[in-house]
Amino acid sequence: MKKLFISLIVLLATQLAGCSQEPDWKLEVSREPVFANGKESNFEIKVTENGKPVKDLNIASEFAMASMDHGTINVELEEMSDGIYSGDANFSMPGEWEAAFTLEKDGLKQEEVVDLNVKKAEGVASINDEWITDEDLEFYQFINTLHIAINREADKEKYTGEQLDEALVFWDNQEKLNSDKNQLLTQIIRLRAMAMLGTEKGHKATDQEVNNAIEQVRGQYNSSEAAQKLIAEFGEERFWRIQQQQYTRIVLTQKVQNDLIEKVKKENPKAGEQEILFTAEKEYEELLVSQVNSLEIKIM
Repeated sequence: MKKLFISLIVLLATQLAGCSQEPDWKLEVSREPVFANGKESNFEIKVTENGKPVKDLNIASEFAMASMDHGTINVELEEMSDGIYSGDANFSMPGEWEAAFTLEKDGLKQEEVVDLNVKKAEGVASINDEWITDEDLEFYQFINTLHIAINREADKEKYTGEQLDEALVFWDNQEKLNSDKNQLLTQIIRLRAMAMLGTEKGHKATDQEVNNAIEQVRGQYNSSEAAQKLIAEFGEERFWRIQQQQYTRIVLTQKVQNDLIEKVKKENPKAGEQEILFTAEKEYEELLVSQVNSLEIKIM
């Protein structure tokens, strides 16, 4: 009888163990989607079990508005790295949405429902939740136009004949490139990424440093009739207000560059100035790539 009782306990334990084969995956929305007015928005989830990432899951999601009937959005998620899964969805409007996730692996299945507050995108891209707006793109396009006009003006005074024709063709091509949104975004991301790094390294851009840098460029613009005309059309007050923000970032970036120059000088005490600058520039580009990769950049 005693042996039978023990056998029954073992059998029951085995059955209970078989019934407990349900996963205990924890799902967390690590990047919330936004309403991007007809464009897809990227979102990301993190899946863990006992604090460790869960790999190789098949995940499907279904989005629906919590209080309105706008249909459903179905998205298959792709594994980006261990435990990190990503997808793109086109939301019809901002507001309260419900996301139903179905997670599957090796015959195991788990469903999770998450409430989301889908906010309206405040720009065309973001860096660590700092928005890049249409106004930012417009300003960078204007700055490029401004510098093209200054250079075109200088070349007209410097060259004649064939040389002038070649120079003007070059600036015409630069104007065409200036309408490329991706190029403008790249310019913005480069500056902001390195300005953020400057802040991380403990650098500050004082008002005096920013104002000194602005005064230098103001002198350059004042010596060009083309620049003065364009700035007046853009709006002088608006132009210099935005430049104040720009040069705060530029000063921070210059401090990162100076750090690299000093580092290269110490490592290469016998190197000439050109070699030092070349090496520092190369290290700067490598640092830029590393910094950009460390940031959360979202393109709408």
